[in-house]
Amino acid sequence: MSSTPIENQLRLANTGLNNHIALLEETLREKDKTDEALQDSEKRYRRLFESAKDGILILDALTGVVVDVNPFLLQLLGFSYDELCGQHIWEIGVFKDIAASKDAFKTLQDTEYIRYDDLPLETRDGRPISVEFVSNVYLVDHSKVIQCNIRDITARKRADAEHKRLMAAIDQIGEGIVMTDAQGTIQFVNPAFERMTGYSREEAVGRNPRFLKSDEQDDQFYHTLWNTISDGRTWSGRIVNKRKNGTHYTVETTISPVRDPSGLIVNYVSVKRDITDHLRLTAQFQQAQKMEAVGQLAGGVAHDFNNMLTVILGHAELALSTVDPAQALHASLEEIIKAAQRSTEITRQLLGFARKQTIAPVVLDLNQAVESTLRMLRRLIGENINLAWLPAAGLCPIKIDPVQIDQILANLCVNARDAIVDVGKVTIETANAVFDEAYCAQHVGYVAGKYVLLAVSDNGCGMDREILDKIFEPFFTSKGAGAGTGLGLSTVYGIVKQNNGFINVYSEPGNGTTFKIYLARYAEQADDAHQQEVTEEIALGNGETVLVVEDEPGILKLCAMMLDKLGYRVLAAGSPGEAIKLAEEHSGEIDLLITDVVMPEMNGRDLAERMQSLHPNMDKLYMSGYTANVIIQRGMPGESIRFIQKPFSMKQLAIKVREALRER
Repeated sequence: MSSTPIENQLRLANTGLNNHIALLEETLREKDKTDEALQDSEKRYRRLFESAKDGILILDALTGVVVDVNPFLLQLLGFSYDELCGQHIWEIGVFKDIAASKDAFKTLQDTEYIRYDDLPLETRDGRPISVEFVSNVYLVDHSKVIQCNIRDITARKRADAEHKRLMAAIDQIGEGIVMTDAQGTIQFVNPAFERMTGYSREEAVGRNPRFLKSDEQDDQFYHTLWNTISDGRTWSGRIVNKRKNGTHYTVETTISPVRDPSGLIVNYVSVKRDITDHLRLTAQFQQAQKMEAVGQLAGGVAHDFNNMLTVILGHAELALSTVDPAQALHASLEEIIKAAQRSTEITRQLLGFARKQTIAPVVLDLNQAVESTLRMLRRLIGENINLAWLPAAGLCPIKIDPVQIDQILANLCVNARDAIVDVGKVTIETANAVFDEAYCAQHVGYVAGKYVLLAVSDNGCGMDREILDKIFEPFFTSKGAGAGTGLGLSTVYGIVKQNNGFINVYSEPGNGTTFKIYLARYAEQADDAHQQEVTEEIALGNGETVLVVEDEPGILKLCAMMLDKLGYRVLAAGSPGEAIKLAEEHSGEIDLLITDVVMPEMNGRDLAERMQSLHPNMDKLYMSGYTANVIIQRGMPGESIRFIQKPFSMKQLAIKVREALRER
């Protein structure tokens, strides 16, 4: 049955209504889904907001009121949620540097993006912190909001500051610091390394440290070193390296591995201390100690030897005076006396090395002193050697015993002669020299001051380092058997030290040798009149009483015999105690005390003081196998004492005794 038009229209309307209802239902379902998605999004945002490890602050962009704040920021600043939300940003004290007023807040309103890399804030309890601050302006529901992200960088700043302090320390430390990667390639060096090696940081970074090798260590040395550090252990030791200019230097080095958290070696750090100068100074100090010890030994040997020579020479002279010159014994005694006198030269050389030689210094012109010896020196070195004399004009005066200048020149010229084969040249030079503290700091062995230089050079065979280290030691000689005593250069050394100077030697095998002696200038007014040796005949005594005190029985007996032969009345004592007893018991006057300086019980100075109280008018004459310098060291003024050094002859004793008694 066919539908009526009305039915058709109703059917169509119903279909449209159903479609519309279905569309509406679909729209509602889509809206539900969108709302659900929005809710999910809001939940996710909220979770991120609340769990973020940076502080987040939400502001109303129009009013500056805090809309929201996350827990991290509350915890960081020490505020509660209610204390911040609803407050104007400029009313919250911790943000005074961001928006301290409404006008300042406009900066946040008008600028879509603001960033402060280091912003100081304070927590509620006043603790200062540093933050990184970023603000962004957003449009939310047609309203502007400002989101402020706040990151705490206090710990990072502290770490950065510590890192800067560490780097400053590394840059300023005196030790060289080198860091390499695990393969040994240099990644960092500090300024001390640059000063030590002569290589700049740019020249060193990217290279292997082997470019510093000096070939003083063999391959096995470096193989052991690398095995030690690559095995995770620390290596310590000394290494001789080579600077950029080719010179060698010694470093005390410690190389340590650096591990990452997993224990893997990622770097090596080397700390280097340059000990080149320390080693040089230590060697010089040890050499000085050795020379001082040998000097003390030499002085002691000379003292004992002088005592024996005194006995030999004295008795030989006494015997000679009783023997007829026609007898063969007379000639033998003369030979004994000559041998004893020659032996005294050996003791003088030993005392010269020990810096205990008796000297008579005068102010002199070194040029004149050298010129007076040139003829003798030319005969000494021979015709096959050319002697060149190069004096400096305007030379400053020095104060020294002229005999010591002769000794220095004779010993150095003989040494030069023996170093020259066939023909050659010896050069003697003089000059003024001044060394300041800065120069001496850079030149080991020099002493600051004003000096006069005496240099003796030759073009002979030269010396190697092993010989140079020993040349001033007594009895050391590089010459063949019987060709040298080994006392020449030790005598020079002792003379120079005795006169407060210093000596440097420059020599290489095949390139000759130069001795440079620096003697202190004489600062006081020079006395042009040199001291002249006074010669006197043997003067006999007039029965004066002389007390002789000597702990060496042989010398005591000899002195008594000599003085008796010279016409003096002699009291002899073998010890200070015996001498005091004799002085107390002696009823008459004692005119002169002759005493050894170094004795058991009491030294000569103390004995003389005791005697002075018993015999106030008694004069004193000191004797020793050492020198007058020994007496001075024991507290007596050197200018006021009378002294005779062993060994001495009867004539020398007679002169000294008369000089002492003449001043009564």
